Amino acid sequence: MVADSGYVREVYEASYRRLVAQAYAVTGDRTEAEDAVQEAFARAVAAGDRFGRVDNPEAWLRTVALNVVRRRWRRSRMFRSLGPRIASPAEVPGISEDHVAVVQAMRSLPFQQREVLALFYVADLSVQEIATMLGVASGTVKSRLNRGRAALGALVGANVEADHG
Repeated sequence: MVADSGYVREVYEASYRRLVAQAYAVTGDRTEAEDAVQEAFARAVAAGDRFGRVDNPEAWLRTVALNVVRRRWRRSRMFRSLGPRIASPAEVPGISEDHVAVVQAMRSLPFQQREVLALFYVADLSVQEIATMLGVASGTVKSRLNRGRAALGALVGANVEADHG
C-alpha cells in the first residue's frame, strides 16, 4: 500500500510547505490553508495505490486542497447569507421549530432520498461525488434528489399549513 511504503511521507516532506503557501495565498488564513492541505494528504492516503499512480502528486494534492478551500468558502458564504435570517442564539434557546420540522419530515422519506439530501445539502457533496460514494449513476442521484425535494417540500408545506390552519 502507498501509505505503508513511505511514498506519501516523501511527497509530504517535498511538497507540504509549498502547498500550504499556495493555499495560504488563496485563503489568507494559515490555519485554513494547513487544514486544506492536511485534508488533501488524508485523501491521498485514502486513495491508496491510485495516488501512487498519479503522474504529478503535488498537482493532485493542490487540486484537492483548493477544492477543499472552495467547498469551505461556498459553505461559509451560504452561512453568511443566511445569518441575517437566522435568529441569534440569545433569541432561540434550542433548536428552531423549522429545523425540527425538517428533520421530522426527512425521517418519513425513504432512506435513499434522505441519504442523498443529507449528502448534498449537509455534507455539501456534488452529484458526482455522491454517485461515486454510493456506487450509482449520477442520474440516479439526481432522480433521488428531485424526488426527495418534492416529497420534503410537500411534507414541510403540509406541516406549515397545518400549523396555520
